[in-house]
Formats: sequence, C-alpha cells, structure tokens
Amino acid sequence: MNALDQLGVPGLMVATTEFKPAAAAQSKSLGFEPEIIWVEHPIQNRSKDELQEIAYNAFTPIFKTLRGNV
Repeated sequence: MNALDQLGVPGLMVATTEFKPAAAAQSKSLGFEPEIIWVEHPIQNRSKDELQEIAYNAFTPIFKTLRGNV
C-alpha cells in the first residue's frame, strides 16, 4: 500500500477490529499510516447473510475513502 500511495494510487485496507494493535505496530515500524476500514470480528464463522451485512456497512466508508472524502 505504501508503494501505491507514493505513486498516487488510492488504496485502503479492510480488516477486522481484532487486528488494530497489529496494524498500529506495523504502521509505526513502516512510518506509514494507511487508510483502514474496520469491520466486526470474527469473519470466518459468519453466515452468508452476516457477511453481506458487514460488506454493505463497509461500502460507504470504503467508497468515501477512495474518493478522498475521509
């Protein structure tokens, strides 16, 4: 993401809230603060309907972030 950011390519990551500490540590070590959209944890045991709801709720923040309307 850092390399793409340096090229001016918009990007973001989507991760579950469980990974906030790891993302913070990685960001600090790289000196790069990526845009992150946080979703509910866990993902792996969700039904199709639950996953669709999570994706639906994440869509607007993802879209706004990619358009630069953070």
